[in-house]
Amino acid sequence: MVLKLDRNVMHHGGLGVIRSLGRLGVPVYGVHEGPLAPAANSRYLRGRYFWNPGVTDPARLTDGLLRLAAVIGEPAVLIPTDDAGAIFLAEHGDALRSEFLFPQPPRDLPRRLAGKYSLRQLCREFGVPTPHVVMADSMTSATQFAADAGYPLVAKLAEPWHSRRGLHSTTVIADASALRSIWHACDQAGAGLMLQEFIPASTHSDWFFHGYCDSKSACRPAFTGIKERSYPARAGLTSLGRSAVNHRLRAQLAGLLTAIGYQGIMDVDVRWDASDGQFKVLDFNPRLGAQFRLFEDTAGVDVVIAMYLDLTGQEVPRGDQVAARRLLVENYDPIAAASYWRNGELGIRAWAASLRGIEETAWFARDDLLPFGLMCLYMSTRAISRPATGHNLRRRASAGLASYSAGRGSTGRYRAGRAASARRQPGLKKPEQAKPAQIETLESKERVGA
Repeated sequence: MVLKLDRNVMHHGGLGVIRSLGRLGVPVYGVHEGPLAPAANSRYLRGRYFWNPGVTDPARLTDGLLRLAAVIGEPAVLIPTDDAGAIFLAEHGDALRSEFLFPQPPRDLPRRLAGKYSLRQLCREFGVPTPHVVMADSMTSATQFAADAGYPLVAKLAEPWHSRRGLHSTTVIADASALRSIWHACDQAGAGLMLQEFIPASTHSDWFFHGYCDSKSACRPAFTGIKERSYPARAGLTSLGRSAVNHRLRAQLAGLLTAIGYQGIMDVDVRWDASDGQFKVLDFNPRLGAQFRLFEDTAGVDVVIAMYLDLTGQEVPRGDQVAARRLLVENYDPIAAASYWRNGELGIRAWAASLRGIEETAWFARDDLLPFGLMCLYMSTRAISRPATGHNLRRRASAGLASYSAGRGSTGRYRAGRAASARRQPGLKKPEQAKPAQIETLESKERVGA
């Protein structure tokens, strides 16, 4: 069960989960904004749950998930794709454990890790390097930090899982005018603002770490990679990434995860600081990273497969990280490349050359084309129809409507992709198929939990 609370119809991480497990024959269900959400139309999706309850009412969210569990009819592995979902499960998930399988980290840990300033405090406690930061609780403190650190600065919302209209979770600030503007915007919105020193980026300085920790906080598998491009440039999600083995970084972060007692999937952003020769933690996402499909090992295991196998009592095969794999996020990389071009960091020929040899794409898959087509349609008409499209999706969510619908994978007509071969995952047991009564319930589009 893919749990997505973030109202971002273009989130590709959930689609990666649907394909990764669906190709292995695992029945996968998902939470979506509406019927036209690209991920909701994957051929590997068994059932679709059109619902967005927000994050302010845990009781309502719990009730809705229990109703969904009744439709599924058997315990399901629950995989959050955003910080809000991970925090909810850690703090309010006890009532769901009879129906869903998910890790059990210390109750307060996901919130501390997802919080920008609390992450800095935790890393300091365990001796893990981070950039210098300050909570800008006044314009005076913000100005003083800027005077000490110099421009540019990085501004981050202290609790980014609380969406704030018009505010980006991360922004690079170029001057004092921009600092005043963002501080006043956060002050008016009641959003905490953290300022962070800017570590100059260079080729191969932006790294990230993905892994899965079991109930003993042992991290296996653990993967490292390089952000070749990001959106926004140097301050956002990976638009072009490469798998690269870094034993030093992997040991540093795996040791931290064991020390803090972490359980589950994680995605950590790190930057190499040439001034002191250290890897410094920038962000910690206590949940699935959208680009997780960049990484797999020689046993064919990614972090989602590892979590599924572990939580269902199956052995996780051992393998070594497959290096040099590359992932492209098709809808964001052209926009990111334009920013790098304007900054004089990338030419047209270099950009075209960088697209050769891509092993994994966020949206395009020959065995599952409809999500890619819907993504292209959405992006191509976004400038014209965005207000209407966004309104329709939000109206369904704000009205509190929750409905089930059968996914394309419920018909049994799809064929598993090449990744479903025994060579990819010899240890995975094929789960039982959903009972006909369950499928019939899904197809009836039952209204629940309004």
